[in-house]
Order: sequence, then C-alpha cells, then structure tokens
Amino acid sequence: MPDELSHLERVYVPALDEILGKPFKVLNDGFIRVIDYMGSDESIVQAARVSYGKGTKKIKRDRELIRYLLRHRHTSPFEMCELKLHLRVPMDCWRQWIRHRTANVNEYSTRYSEAIDSAQTTAPEAWRQQGVLNRQGSAGLIDHDRGSELSLREAELQDLARQIYQERLNAGVAREQARKDLPLSTYTEAYWKIDLHNLLHFLELRMDLLAQEEIRSYANLIGSEVVSRWCPVTWEAFLDYHHRGLALSEMEIRIIQACASGDPKQAVDLALELDLLRRDENGFKPTLELREIEAKLEALGIKAPWIE
Repeated sequence: MPDELSHLERVYVPALDEILGKPFKVLNDGFIRVIDYMGSDESIVQAARVSYGKGTKKIKRDRELIRYLLRHRHTSPFEMCELKLHLRVPMDCWRQWIRHRTANVNEYSTRYSEAIDSAQTTAPEAWRQQGVLNRQGSAGLIDHDRGSELSLREAELQDLARQIYQERLNAGVAREQARKDLPLSTYTEAYWKIDLHNLLHFLELRMDLLAQEEIRSYANLIGSEVVSRWCPVTWEAFLDYHHRGLALSEMEIRIIQACASGDPKQAVDLALELDLLRRDENGFKPTLELREIEAKLEALGIKAPWIE
C-alpha cells in the first residue's frame, strides 16, 4: 500500500464542527441540526484528481477545479461528500421534501409513538393569496384584519384536532388509526442523509423564489448556515453558477438578442412567431414562459418591449 494511503485521517471541518448538534430554528417550532458529515471541499478535489489523473496538473488551485466541475456539471466528485441532518418540519412541507428521493430517510413514526404535540402556526400578517400566473403558488398577502380571523380559526382547529386525537388514544384506539385526522400542520421529525451533489439540486429548487415559502426557509437555512461552513468553495460556486446565475435556452438567447438590437418590433415579432406572446382584443398576452424570460431580461437590465 502506498505510504500516502497508510496514514489517512478523517476529514474535519472546524467551522461545521462548531455547530454539530446545534438546532437552528425554522418557522414557529421547526428546526434543523447537523448530526454528522463526511468529506469537504478537499474531498471533492481529491476525487476529481483520482478520476482525471495527470490531466488536472494544469489546474493549479483547488478553487478553480471545484468551479470548473460545478460549471460543467461533473457531478460525481460532489457525491463523495455526505451530510446527515435532524429535521423538525410540518407534514405539508415534508410532503414536498420527501419528493427528493435521492436521500436516506428515517422518519418519526406515529404508529409507534404519539404524534408530536406541535403544529405550524401562521401569523395574522403572513397569510398569502393564491397566485394567478403561478397557479401552484402564492402572490401577495391577505389584509391583517382578515388574517387575524384566520389565525384565530387556525388555533381553534389545531386545538380541537389534538383534543380528539388524545381522546382516541385515551379510549384505547390504535395509534395508527387515531392519527388520521391530525392536520398537515403537525410537525414530524426525520433524519435525512444526502450527498452534496443531490443536496445542491435540492437547494437549487427549494431556494428558488417560486418554491413554497415554508420549505424555502428551511433550504435557505441549510445553505447559509450549513453548506457555507462545510464546503465554502462549493457554496460560493453554487451561488454564482446556479442560484444567482441565469440559464438561457436557445429561444431566450434569440429574444434577448432581438431586445438588445435596438429594434423593439423585431423582439415582439419574434415572441409572436415563437408563440410566447399572443395578441387578442385587449392587446398582448404573454405566456408563462415569456413571463420567466421577462424576469431574466430585468436581471440583465433590458426592458421587454411588449410591456407598456
């Protein structure tokens, strides 16, 4: 065995060790905390150099290599790092979370134990209106007075549901059946272990402004408090290329080129030709895809010519 392999030591990240086991609060009674981890930025570089061999000698700095790997979507080196979290999350939020089937999960069981006596609550000023363009999301807020009524009714519902659940348990009803009318706001807990590549994919989707606010608050915290300490170079590259960067399709490039050409009519005609913009008796009607292009144009400091 080569000498360099006979004295290997476990990788430690002091900045992450400082918060091992420390709960970070989310929502009214949720939390995340780091239980364990494997690897670091250095582990990504090590894995890449085993794969690329002498080809990486031209890359002088680890940061440059990590940024190259992330930029060109060479994902396997990032799978060498793993993170295990302990979570407390509302069940409706957990339904979205568990859709990411690339993690190892062990969840608190309400068949074996009584359901956690805690539910996610909503402040009067935090009730959101249903979105119109994005039908699965929200946009704008309910007024405070109406929100106060909704929060009061929420508390009544949660209290009643918990009372009925406890009555069933006291009557000897099986836990697996007694739980069936608990609201989705009830908190659950889980251990969640995932490699860094799949964690970054989770964060890319769940930190997005179109993600539901509740799960976004968890994702933002995992990114800013955990990944930034654990693999800071990777985190920097992720923010640059994915979270804060722009991905452009061929159609989007053509639209942007037309908008930047100084001929607004050319951009409008192209949007109509590509069926991204439609015309009716009330004027122009952008598709959802064109709305997304508008946001990218705005980020580039270009005004969409079909907007009056």
